[in-house]
Parts: sequence; C-alpha cells; structure tokens
Amino acid sequence: MASRYPTSVPYRAATDGYHTFRIPAAVVTPSGAVLAFAEGRRGSAGDSGHIDLVLKRSTDGGGTWGELRVVASEPRRGTVGNPAPVVASDGRIVLVSVRQGPSATEQKIRRGQVQAAEGRRVYVQVSEDDGLTWSPPREITAGVKRPEWRWYATGPGHALCLRHGPHAGRLLVPGNHSLPPVPGQDGADGRYDGGHALLSDDGGRTWRVGYVDDTPDGYLNVNETTAAELPGGRVYLNSRTDSSAPGTRADAYSADGGQTLERPFRPQAGLTCPVVEGSLLWWDDPGTLLFSAPAVPDARAVMTIRASGDEGVTWRPVHTVSGLPAAYSDLVRVDAATVGLLFETGDFGPYERIEFRRVPAAELTGA
Repeated sequence: MASRYPTSVPYRAATDGYHTFRIPAAVVTPSGAVLAFAEGRRGSAGDSGHIDLVLKRSTDGGGTWGELRVVASEPRRGTVGNPAPVVASDGRIVLVSVRQGPSATEQKIRRGQVQAAEGRRVYVQVSEDDGLTWSPPREITAGVKRPEWRWYATGPGHALCLRHGPHAGRLLVPGNHSLPPVPGQDGADGRYDGGHALLSDDGGRTWRVGYVDDTPDGYLNVNETTAAELPGGRVYLNSRTDSSAPGTRADAYSADGGQTLERPFRPQAGLTCPVVEGSLLWWDDPGTLLFSAPAVPDARAVMTIRASGDEGVTWRPVHTVSGLPAAYSDLVRVDAATVGLLFETGDFGPYERIEFRRVPAAELTGA
C-alpha cells in the first residue's frame, strides 16, 4: 500500500556503480535545493574499503533527484565518509568529512594497529554555488583531533550554524572519538568512546575542539551525536550509546555554543531505540524538537519521528514511516511547512535504499 506522504528514492543499492549507499545527510540551500549526501560503498556494504562521498540534488523539494556526483574520494581507494554538511550564515555550504586508508578498519584503528597516514583524518570542503561544485578537500585534522585519539568520526548528519545569541554564525559539528586503552585492555571496547564538538567562528576557515566528554568508566560512553539549537542559542545534543547506562541514548546541553557542556551527557531512557545514529531538528512555530531513529529496542526497524515540547526532557511519537527495517536518518527543514526525512530502509534489510519523505510540519508539531 502506497504511503500518503510523498516519498522518493535518491539512492538504491547496486546502482551508479556502487554496491551500497549508506550514512545519509541532508541540508537545504538558500535557493531551496535539497542536497542528499551519502557514502557510496564500492565493494560491499562494509564500513571500510573503497568508499566515496557522493551527492544528489533536488530542485523540487525532494520529489525528484539529479545525477549522482562524487564530492570526494580517497586517492588510494580508501574511505571517505561521515558527511556533516551545514549551510553557513553567508549561504555557502560547508561539508566536513573523514577519511582513512584502504587497509584500515575501525577495529584496527581503535586497537592502534595502523600508521597515522592510514588512520582517521578530517577534511573540509565548500560549495559557493548551491552544491553544484565543491572546493578540493582541505585537511583540518591538526586543529580538531587530539594526538591521543584513535577512532574519529564527524556527525554523521547535518551540522549546525548557530542563529541566536553571542555565538551566532558559529559552525558546530558534533564528533566522536576513541581513547587508547589502559594496558592489558582492548581499545575496541566501547568504554573508550567519547564525544566532542568541532567549532568554527569564521565560516569554516579555521576549526578547533569544543566540549569533550570521554570518561572510560563503562557506564555512559557517547558515540555518534546529533545537535539542535534551542531558542536563545542554547544547544541540545543527543547521542548514541552502547554502555551499561539505562537505554541506548544520552543527552546534554551547552549554554556557550558547544564550547562546554552544562553537565556531562546523561542517559535519556525516554527514547526507545536500538544502538544506532539519530537526527535532531528544531522547529520554531510552535517550538518543537524533533528526533528521528528506529523505534524498537533490539532491531534497526520502524523508522519513527518523535517530538518534544519541553526541549528534550520528554518525547512522544508523532510519525511512523513503516514497520520495515531502517537505520540511519537525517531531518531537514524543506520549507516553511514541510519536514524532510532522509533515511536508510529496505524490504528485507535496512541498507537496500535511502529514501526521502516529506511530512507536513503541522502533523509533527501539533500546530
């Protein structure tokens, strides 16, 4: 049965020369074009190997999509991924991503088994023409990755350009990293996960590390993180966790534009999810915080948008996409009346295609 909500498919597995498309991220440009980023995985659905960062554009609000464009590729056929795009205050689209060499895997990196040139490095690119063309990738690793950090990832999903308060114009990209283990322990253990922010106060030209939250106690160790700006410039952050704390989500707030946290991340057990990435979006009128992720605790399935009227304290489901498998997602403001959801799904597994769904904002916010 067809959905009554307009839904399109920008990416489908085994097309355009790629085995699988994963890790969606979306922004809407000042002209209204929807940019849908993803990882184009050449040889398999796996997280390492030959992976390009790809893009499709839509000029009709996500109804149809143009041809695939490769935004960045690793020269040795390694991995480029974890897209974190953001529209800067001057209208340029800034794209932060990470890359690693062809022989590296996440487990090897976490265990310290790769050379620096093969490990995770951070890059930024800029488009000044609505995403049609992109500057060459420029490395910013030295400014945003501390020497002791091993694994490193940006987002994934859209980043923030703050609009309010003393830090208006600041770019904030949530990130995560891993610490080296104590002697005799495995660095791949989730207790060594941590979160941080990448900050830029000059439109993406220079970058630094903001807050850092990494306590390897095994209770709560944040991973992939999404963020939204609340009224007045306060920032709400929500993270994936896989530790002994209740549930699989954690959240925190920043009152200084991501430079520090008001308190460390704490469990947010009110959001029932598997261990997976999620996405946040603030909707101004009425003031509503939206969150997207699968909604069952033990499987990547049942993609659902939830809403909070109290800035992330409590949540309620407001839109269920389907009962199908589903995994990563990104929320975007398509126009004044429409929320867009770019998400991984499939009939028999969550990575068969990436779909884009348009949902009337009034149905999500109760306006």
